[in-house]
Amino acid sequence: MMPDTFKPTAKIAANAKKGLKLRDDFAPAGTDVGVRRAEQLAAQNDVTAEDVKSMHSYFARHEVDKDGKTHEWGSDTDPSAGYIAWLLWGGDEGKEWADRHVEKLD
Repeated sequence: MMPDTFKPTAKIAANAKKGLKLRDDFAPAGTDVGVRRAEQLAAQNDVTAEDVKSMHSYFARHEVDKDGKTHEWGSDTDPSAGYIAWLLWGGDEGKEWADRHVEKLD
């Protein structure tokens, strides 16, 4: 029996918090949905199976953002909007976590 909810890891929460901070410091990156997801992940609130699927879909669509040429992916001093948004959704750890859980859900 699959759990109804999933608990984000501390690293996912840290990535989401970093995304929110970079968003405040540099540019309003990400959507309202991304910001709400970041707040949920940062607090390590449980996420539903639907949320996990949504995260999985986000990462699948936005993997290409890593190839952007404006600003720097991974930079804390000149971050790209794509990098900030990626962090809002939990960063690389969020992607791996969502991918793992989606496989079990399908």
